[in-house]
Amino acid sequence: MDNFFQITHNDSNSKARTGLLNLPHGTVTTPAFMPVGTNGTVKGMYHSTVKEIGYNLILGNTYHLYLRPGCDVLKMFDGLHKFSDWDRNILTDSGGFQIFSLSQLRKIFDEGIKFQSHIDGSRHEFTPEKVVDIQQVIGSDIAMVLDICSPPGIDWRKTKKAMDLTHKWAERAIARRDSLEELTGRAFRGNLFGIVQGGFYEDLRKESAKTISDMDFPGIAIGGLSVGESKEDFCHYLALTADVVTDKKPRYVMGIGTVDYILEAVSNGIDLFDCVLATRQARHGSVFTDDGMLNLTRSFNRFNDRPIQEGCTCAACTRYSRAYLHHMFKCNEMLGGMLASEHNLHYLYDLMLRVRKAIEENRFESFKKEYLDRFYADGGLNRK
Repeated sequence: MDNFFQITHNDSNSKARTGLLNLPHGTVTTPAFMPVGTNGTVKGMYHSTVKEIGYNLILGNTYHLYLRPGCDVLKMFDGLHKFSDWDRNILTDSGGFQIFSLSQLRKIFDEGIKFQSHIDGSRHEFTPEKVVDIQQVIGSDIAMVLDICSPPGIDWRKTKKAMDLTHKWAERAIARRDSLEELTGRAFRGNLFGIVQGGFYEDLRKESAKTISDMDFPGIAIGGLSVGESKEDFCHYLALTADVVTDKKPRYVMGIGTVDYILEAVSNGIDLFDCVLATRQARHGSVFTDDGMLNLTRSFNRFNDRPIQEGCTCAACTRYSRAYLHHMFKCNEMLGGMLASEHNLHYLYDLMLRVRKAIEENRFESFKKEYLDRFYADGGLNRK
C-alpha cells in the first residue's frame, strides 16, 4: 500500500492536488475523470478509442454485470478485462446505489440486501461478502464495498441506522477480502475502497468519515452526494466530509459529471470522479465547449461550418462540422451520438490535463473561476 498512491503536488491556494494511483493495469494520474461502462462498454465507443483518448481507468457496474452476463460467463473469461477487450484499469461500484434506486424492489436487513431484478423480477441477495466475491470474478482493479445510500430528507435516526450498518458491512467486506486466498486459493485481485455515508447531518458525516478513514482501506469514496440534494448542500457536505477524511489516501466522489461539480470536487482535494452524463447527454446531441453546452439538434447549427470546439483533436472536431453533426441527429443516425460521445470524453480528458497543469502551477482557483465564468456566461448554453 505504501506505493499505491503518491501525492505529487499540492496547490498552494486550495486543497487541490495531483497524484499517481498505481493500479494492477497501469498508473492513473489524478485528478482523473472516469468514463462509465456500466455493462462492460462505454456506450457508443470502441474501447480502443477510449484508450487512444488517454483514459486508463473506466467504471463498470457490479449490479448490472452480476445480472448480465453473469458470473459464470465472466469466470470463463477470467474477468471483465478479457471479456470486453479492455487491458487497462476497471473500477466497479458495489451495486448498492442501483439497489437503492429500486426502492420498490428491495429490502435491507442486517445480513445484506434482498432485491428483485429490474430485468425479469427474479429474486437475489447481496451481502458484503458476496459483493466482494463478485468483484473478484469481475477482476476489478478498484472495488467498492456494499453500502446504504441515504437520500436527502430522511430523519437523523434512519440515517444513523443506515450509516452504522454501512460501517459493519465495511468490516465484513475487509474480512472477506483478507480471507479470500485461504478460502479460494487466490488473493483478492484489486483494491477495496470504503464508502463514507452519513446523509445530510454534519455529526454523522464526520463520524462516518473518521470511521472509514481508520479502516484498512487503501482508498475512500465519499458517498451519498449528488443524490437529489441542492447544489448548496452538495458543496457544504462535500467540503465538510473532505475535511475529515484522511488526505493520505486517494479520495473518490461518485456520480458527478458537470464541470462545476467536478471543479468543486478538485478544490476539496478529490482525486477521482465518474458520471454517465458525458455519454448520455452526447446521445441526445449535447456536447461540451468552453462556452457552455452546445445542443447540436438546434436549428442554428444547420449552416455552421465550424467544429464543436476549436482546437479539439477528437474525430468529430477534426473531420466534421457542426452542420454535419446537426444533420446526423436530425436523421437519427447513430454516428451522431458516437461522434458526440467521443467529443465529450475527449473534452473532459483535456479538461483534466488543464486542471492538473493549473494545480502544478499553483493557480487552480484562478483557473476554476476563469473557466466557470466563461462556461456559464450565457447560462451554460452555447448558442454561438
